[in-house]
Amino acid sequence: MVNGKILVEQLLRYAEKFLHLEVRDEIYFRNLLLREFNLDEPNEETIDLSFIDNLTVPDQIVCDLEKFALENNLVEEGKENLYSTYIFGLLSPLPSKVNETFYRIKEKEGIEKACEYFYNLSVKNNYVQKTAIERNLKWEYPDGDKFLEITVNLSKPEKDNKEIAKLLTAPKKAKYPACLLCKENEGFAGTLTHPARENIRTISLKLGGEDWFVQYSPYAYYNEHMIAISNKHAPMHIAEDTVCKVLDFVDFFPNYMIGSNAALPIIGGSILNHEHFQGGEHLMPMHKAPVKKYFNSEKYPTVKVGIVDWYNSVVRLESEDRESIRLFATDIIKAWEVYTDEKCDIFAKTLDVKHNSLSPVCRKVKNTYIIDMILRNNRTSEEYPDGIFHAHPEYHNIKKEGIGLIEAMGLFILPGRLKKQLYMIAEILCGQVPYDEKAIFNKENYLFAHRDMIKELMQGGLSKDIEDAQKRVEEKVNVTCKNILLNTAVFKPDDNGEQGFVRFLNSLNIK
Repeated sequence: MVNGKILVEQLLRYAEKFLHLEVRDEIYFRNLLLREFNLDEPNEETIDLSFIDNLTVPDQIVCDLEKFALENNLVEEGKENLYSTYIFGLLSPLPSKVNETFYRIKEKEGIEKACEYFYNLSVKNNYVQKTAIERNLKWEYPDGDKFLEITVNLSKPEKDNKEIAKLLTAPKKAKYPACLLCKENEGFAGTLTHPARENIRTISLKLGGEDWFVQYSPYAYYNEHMIAISNKHAPMHIAEDTVCKVLDFVDFFPNYMIGSNAALPIIGGSILNHEHFQGGEHLMPMHKAPVKKYFNSEKYPTVKVGIVDWYNSVVRLESEDRESIRLFATDIIKAWEVYTDEKCDIFAKTLDVKHNSLSPVCRKVKNTYIIDMILRNNRTSEEYPDGIFHAHPEYHNIKKEGIGLIEAMGLFILPGRLKKQLYMIAEILCGQVPYDEKAIFNKENYLFAHRDMIKELMQGGLSKDIEDAQKRVEEKVNVTCKNILLNTAVFKPDDNGEQGFVRFLNSLNIK
């Protein structure tokens, strides 16, 4: 049994140490917690609270808090997380205070220190799920002068492209908040289908002259994974104002990169009904890829332009001249939106349905703005009903979801089911579990989706041990991810694709 009086003191000590609770407010918050826990009086005995000062995450206290809530019928079983989120939100500084502190630190010590304050608060108040994130499987795949980063994300549910597309045409229902990104999530109590957000804190800022805010991702795919979100619940789009906003972002956060999804189903990420960007401290594999061919533009002589040596189709712009790079990027957006190249199977629209969009990704190196523009197309066909420039069917066992911004930059977020499935395949590959082709090709089999991959791996013979088998399975996943990115390339890395890429740039008078 968890002692509620001791738990109150532990929470107060933790809040003073990590959540900026002022000593002057201790009595007030003690009484709030006593009421929450149905306790008549505080602890009177001497207790050792020193261990709290060394905590890097609040997991131990969260566990005790949820256990206490269940033991004392403060919450129904299954809603423990909603309750602990509420308590940590109660003990966290008010949103206005967080904003005030962030801007004060930015003014006095710089943006990196301000971000350090904001990120640490988001971890310590249990919004950023650091422990869960650290359980994810992660590795790198070196591929010549390029590389990919691959993670099996154990907290991310796998979504279907068709379900994502329905968001754009779904009838509006009375719902509050309207979506997971809306400003109104700040302080929201949550339900079994909508996560609690009492402990979320956001920073308000202007992007493109509009009201936006930033927060860290609770399921961070990389270090200091930040999401920039419009205050308005309006659909994603890529236009001139998008370029203004990402440039404003890197002027405000020169320590972070930022990018927008392509804003169309299949190629636009998982949330299309609320304008937002994703960024953070991490440099993606695409960012480290060099330019393989430079071009010149008479219209924008201060901007370097080139084709990036990357798996999919990326135009890179570099300049210290913000206005020129903004106009140049806008020209590319407008040109690509209506561009058709039958030789490369690229059609801008079918009847009135648009297919072309792109993902602009912006960062700042000293005084130089760099914008990588990932060209995308979401057309489907009888052969590829999930997308011609999407992961092809033979790779759906590894990744069927839309290849959004983060994956297009070389960081693959694979579904959590793979952790168990890949190990089971390795067990078969090394002979620990007998290979039964008939059983695996049964639709009811847990490994049915991997049947062709397993058969192919078995043709290479048995591995000497489980470690060797796991390496072979990992290598197969690596090559699959690489091939998926090649699938998404609108201009393939062959003679026809390279000539097509040059034709597109030439259409903009880029030589």
